[in-house]
Amino acid sequence: MIHFFTKPHTLLGGKENSVTFVQASFKHTLLMARSALDEMSESGAFVRTASTFRNCVSRDPNSPFPAESGRYHLYISYACPWASRCLAYLKIKGLDKAISFTSVKPKWERTRDTDEHMGWVFPASDTEEPGAGADPLNGTRSIRELYELASTNYSGKYTVPVLWDKKLKTIVNNESSEIIRMLNTEFNDIAENPSLDLYPPHLQAQIDKINDWIYSGINNGVYKCGFAKKQEPYDEAVKNLYETLDKCEELLSKQRFLCGNTLTESDIRLFVTLIRFDEVYAVHFKCNKKLLREYPNLFNYTKEIFQIPGMSSTVHMEHIKKHYYGSHPSINPFGIIPQGPDVDYSAPHDRERFSS
Repeated sequence: MIHFFTKPHTLLGGKENSVTFVQASFKHTLLMARSALDEMSESGAFVRTASTFRNCVSRDPNSPFPAESGRYHLYISYACPWASRCLAYLKIKGLDKAISFTSVKPKWERTRDTDEHMGWVFPASDTEEPGAGADPLNGTRSIRELYELASTNYSGKYTVPVLWDKKLKTIVNNESSEIIRMLNTEFNDIAENPSLDLYPPHLQAQIDKINDWIYSGINNGVYKCGFAKKQEPYDEAVKNLYETLDKCEELLSKQRFLCGNTLTESDIRLFVTLIRFDEVYAVHFKCNKKLLREYPNLFNYTKEIFQIPGMSSTVHMEHIKKHYYGSHPSINPFGIIPQGPDVDYSAPHDRERFSS
């Protein structure tokens, strides 16, 4: 691991060495200050790297991170599907009184004056950007600064979601798939809807299997399409995407949800991509072979999940469109935001036909 010192190391003496250190530090900052747009293979394909803060909140009171009301804070972006699924859990499990949350501004901005990194930033005040708020805990200007508070030699991406421990003043976890599992079970003693289990034991093997192909083909698949820099990886990603969407459509023609007639984690994970599909991915990521609205079962399924109490509040379409169309200049250099299609996900759906 490359270590980044916040001041000249004692072994470096004199003005010349200080300049050398500053230059080395700046180069290292450029290396460490990455975003999803940098994750490319030599073939021009998008390859997502893993998250790094992987601690767990536990219902065990002796845990380093015990499940306590008021102790944790969730930093999210309404634009980000990975962060939005954590917020969805917060809402539908009834944990939004026990765990506070803040959303960053939708459009990436410079995170520091000394380098070119673009990332998630907080508004200067709670009124600057509707839906976004200033950092209420640490007064940081960006998610990057949060990571630097938690680790002085962090060398990964500055991503959301971030589950923050107010007591220890550090990041507990930044991996959304693990955060939603914690929210599902570990806070049940303080949740308003503890009986809702989105990862029940008898369905776990099925859920894990579905998650794998949903993630590869759809959740990450749209990014593989959008961030591809060569035709071949794009063509491969699009083929996989639409084969997986067709598979979902067929499955949902026979049952209400992905694992049968019970809402599970897999549905929340799929929903956050589907809700963005026609508004963003079809245009911005070139996923235009077929729209979500052209899949009758998937479209009505998306409307049903959107209408679950609490879910609609996690979908901020203005933030979603501002982010995607405004934060990827290599894809949309002028930052023009399309007017439509303004899909009404509160319209009636037909999924009750699967009710017993």
